[in-house]
Amino acid sequence: MILRFAHPDLLWLLALLPLLTLLRGRSGPAPALLFSTTSVVRTIAGARRVRPGRLSGLLRLATLALLILALAGPQLGNTTSEVKASGIDILLAVDVSGSMEALDFTLDGEPASRLDVVKSVVARFIEQRPNDRIGLLAFAGRPYMVCPLTLDHDWLRQRLDSLQTGMIEDGTAIGSAIAAGANRLHKSRAKSRVMILLTDGMNNGGKIAPVTAAETAETLGIRIYTIGAGTRGEAPMPVTDRFGRRRLVRMQVDIDEKTLSRVAEMTGARYFRATDTRSLEKIYSEINKMETTTRTRQHFSNYRELFAWPLLAALLLLGLELAVSRRRLP
Repeated sequence: MILRFAHPDLLWLLALLPLLTLLRGRSGPAPALLFSTTSVVRTIAGARRVRPGRLSGLLRLATLALLILALAGPQLGNTTSEVKASGIDILLAVDVSGSMEALDFTLDGEPASRLDVVKSVVARFIEQRPNDRIGLLAFAGRPYMVCPLTLDHDWLRQRLDSLQTGMIEDGTAIGSAIAAGANRLHKSRAKSRVMILLTDGMNNGGKIAPVTAAETAETLGIRIYTIGAGTRGEAPMPVTDRFGRRRLVRMQVDIDEKTLSRVAEMTGARYFRATDTRSLEKIYSEINKMETTTRTRQHFSNYRELFAWPLLAALLLLGLELAVSRRRLP
C-alpha cells in the first residue's frame, strides 16, 4: 500500500506555519483566559506566560496543518507500475450452440456437457499463459465478443464462466466467427497472433463461408487452430418435452472435419478432434513453441480517498481550541 496526495503542491502551505509561529511569538501570545475585571489580572501579572494561551496557539497551528493535509487530498492505494510482458495474442472462439449441451464428456469423474468441459480446460490454459493477451469470442448463429484481448486474466476468467448455451440465437456460424476473430486480431501489433476455434457442429449460419474467412485470416498472418469437440457417432443430449420434463436422447454427432482441417492447414496451424481434454492439451503444447513478442503492461489500482480523516481531526482540534480559549478563572 502507498500513500499519495491528489494535490501535492498544496503541501507547500505547511512551510508557512513556522512563519506564523514566529510572527505570533513577536506579537505576544493570544489571551487564553477572559476576565470580567482587571483586579484579577493584577494577581497574575507577574507570570510571563499563560499555559492555556500557549496550548491554544499550538492547537490552532495543528488545526491549520490538518486542514492543509485534507486539501492536499491524501489517497491510499497501490502505485501504478509498468511491467514488460512477453507473450502472443490469442483469441479463443467457443461454440455455444445448443448441441454443446450434449453429455458425452466427463468432468471430475461425472458426466458433463461439452461446454462445461471446454470452459474447464480453457480456464486451465489461461492460468498457464499469464504473459499472453487473451480474448474470448462466443458464437452460435452469430459471433459475440465476450472479452477483448487483455492481460487481465481474472476478468477474462469471469467472462469465461458466464458462457452458456442460449445466450445467442442458435446455429453454428463458423465462418462469421473466424471473420470476427480475424477482425479483432489484425489490429494487434503482436508478432504471433493465434485463434483457437472450438466447435461441435457444421457451418449452418452466417453469410461468410469458413474457407473464405480463413483466406482473409491467412493473408493477415493469423493462425487458426481448430477443434472438433464431441465423441464420434451418437451422443446423449438432454431435451425438454412439451410437459417440461427433461430426458436424454441419442443424437448423431456431425462435425465438418474436412472444412476445419482445411481452415487450419490454410493458416499454418493444425486441426484436432477433442474427444477428451488431451486433444486440447496438444494444442496448448503447439502454441507454447510459437514466437513471442514483448509489450509493456500497465497496472492500475483505485486509490481510496482519506481527506475526511484529517478534516475530522481538524474539526475536533478546532473545537478543543475554542474550549480552551474561552476558559474563565474562578
